[in-house]
Amino acid sequence: MLRAGNVGLPNVGKSTLFNAVVANSKAQAANFPFCTIEPNVGIVSVPDDRLGELAKISGSAEILPARVEFVDIAGLVKGASKGEGLGNQFLGNIREVDAIVHVVRCFDNDDIIHVAGSVDPARDMEIINLELIFADLGQCEKRIERARKDARQKKEAQIEVDALDRIIPALNDGLPARSVALNEDEELAIKGLGLLTKKPIIYAANVNEDDLATGNAYVETVRAAAAKEGASVVVISAQVESELIELPEEDRAGFLEALGVKEGGLQSLIRATYDLLGLQTYFTTGPKETRAWTIIKGMKAPQAAGVIHSDFERGFIRAETVSYTDLIACGSMKVAKEKGLVRSEGKEYVVQEGDVMLFLFNV
Repeated sequence: MLRAGNVGLPNVGKSTLFNAVVANSKAQAANFPFCTIEPNVGIVSVPDDRLGELAKISGSAEILPARVEFVDIAGLVKGASKGEGLGNQFLGNIREVDAIVHVVRCFDNDDIIHVAGSVDPARDMEIINLELIFADLGQCEKRIERARKDARQKKEAQIEVDALDRIIPALNDGLPARSVALNEDEELAIKGLGLLTKKPIIYAANVNEDDLATGNAYVETVRAAAAKEGASVVVISAQVESELIELPEEDRAGFLEALGVKEGGLQSLIRATYDLLGLQTYFTTGPKETRAWTIIKGMKAPQAAGVIHSDFERGFIRAETVSYTDLIACGSMKVAKEKGLVRSEGKEYVVQEGDVMLFLFNV
């Protein structure tokens, strides 16, 4: 399961957003720094309208969407890398996630305290990013000494030294570790360090309700800063998400349309995170259930089958495959087969986004 961690300064809307996207969560959201100390964790179903359409065709008794785990990590402050504001604990929480959602305050509200006394997205982004860089730099500088000693006896340790010799100067220049191009062996050599700035990042610009459709000057500042590191930006409104979960499902689309947007921040955020991590979805469907499965782009059919169960991968024979669009257009699997749109794919088939698959395997 994908694990994304919400980070940012205190009082930028992280816990409010968390409560909104994890409708049944109990994350505390209050107007004082370090409201969140222990990270809150919630499982979120990935919204996907395709599931309902497939379930209608198959007469499925149950629909099982893909899931994402969101972790609400306490607000970081300047000096976190040196332990300020319980920073060491909070930085450790970040090491455990697959991707970072950096929530940036892009709204004015005199009733909500800003720890720096003013709203300044560029400054806020820099504070967080520098703390992550400082934490990584300290770790890398400690590790490289040990790696150099190991390299005298172990040739493989030299691979780690070579990687760190390029990462450390980048960190000193204020650049994240992910900006350094490494080969496969080097990536593997440093994986155990769990570097914070190696993790892919998305910036979530948190705006007031009125700015959700158009953004504002703060959002443009976030986009300009994110562009320098090739990062994505998603405009969200924790305020809107909080209101959405109070509405019946059938009223939500109309509410969003009235605000001038097609979807809520959760859908946008999950889609951006999937793209960031190179993930995609395929489906299985039948009378019992219709289910979405998350895989890495480029996976071949046996690997995709292994996501369901390792036995499927070991005993893989072939996959009966049809694209979602073809199946919906035909209205049934029977018609899709009659039209020759259901293909028999072997071990070298690269699974595509939206494939509907039935795996045949030996026990």
